[in-house]
Amino acid sequence: QVQLVESGGGSVQAGDSLRLSCAASKGTFSIYAMAWFRQAPGKEREFVASITWSGGSRYYAASVKGRFTISSDNAKNTVSLQMNSLKPEDTAIYFCAAAPNDASRAYGYWGQGTQVTVSS
Repeated sequence: QVQLVESGGGSVQAGDSLRLSCAASKGTFSIYAMAWFRQAPGKEREFVASITWSGGSRYYAASVKGRFTISSDNAKNTVSLQMNSLKPEDTAIYFCAAAPNDASRAYGYWGQGTQVTVSS
């Protein structure tokens, strides 16, 4: 059973920084990529950033590019999201997700989410 546990959320002022972390207890699960998604109140869950486990290719949503940085520690099965220059529109529940290295490579494993609140 794969478990993803996020930490690092909180309430900050606009312009501040936060760092989110996600630890995966994966057993024999082989990871293809890990990602962060977010969901604001009344909105659909949206992609924020992802990183592939082999090669470390990074992808970002246009709304966070240049402000957020995703990184991983493959040995520890952790992924982090450094969020700088936070804006009120970044307020959301942030979810960590993992994609197995199988035919689908779909984000089928999710954490419970961590709240990020940015006030102006």
